[in-house]
Amino acid sequence: MGSKNKMKRFRENETFQNVVQPTREEIIADFKHRGKWNEFFGNDKPITLELGCGKGEYTVALAQKYPDRNFIGIDIKGARFWRGAKTAVEQELDNAAFLRTQIELVDYAFAKAEISEIWITFPDPQIKYKRTKHRMTNPSFLDKYRKILKPGGIVHLKTDSEYMHGYTLGLLEGLGEEILYAHHDIYTNTEASGDVVETQTFYEKQYLEQSKAITYMKFKLRP
Repeated sequence: MGSKNKMKRFRENETFQNVVQPTREEIIADFKHRGKWNEFFGNDKPITLELGCGKGEYTVALAQKYPDRNFIGIDIKGARFWRGAKTAVEQELDNAAFLRTQIELVDYAFAKAEISEIWITFPDPQIKYKRTKHRMTNPSFLDKYRKILKPGGIVHLKTDSEYMHGYTLGLLEGLGEEILYAHHDIYTNTEASGDVVETQTFYEKQYLEQSKAITYMKFKLRP
């Protein structure tokens, strides 16, 4: 994507009512929407997050499918989630929003027990040892999710990385967390259905064209 195109998308994002773009300082200091996201949406419906939302495929698709819930896609790359934000505006989806920030600040952006569900879709597996602190299912990130999830809240992890799948599975088992479902190739598993296979991200379609297996698990974190 050229720099002109990026700047155009950044400018358009600024006009969208469904896009929130705070500075890092604003998030950490006293973020105005923390604990008040239901006020932002104007209702008390449960909130689902899509972390590392990319183009926002899950945020938009789930918002279309579940009008009785609110959805927030989070990514640091605004030019990327512009597509999802624009689609939500065009389709008048008042239950879909986008937040531009780092995932590591998620517990500053949301209050304790404010979130009902989390989707992590195709994160960078961060295979190198020195980069494990950025892995989105490491113990530090799991603790952040634990803080903002309501009791019984569910986390979904969908990835093309067998490494990420295995790492997360082993970690959750070691921590004694409740794994509700896990499979290393959902498109060969007849039990996989619903949101897991009905919605495909831009990158997922590319992986499938390359005959890569798509893994999936869902789990709960103890309060």
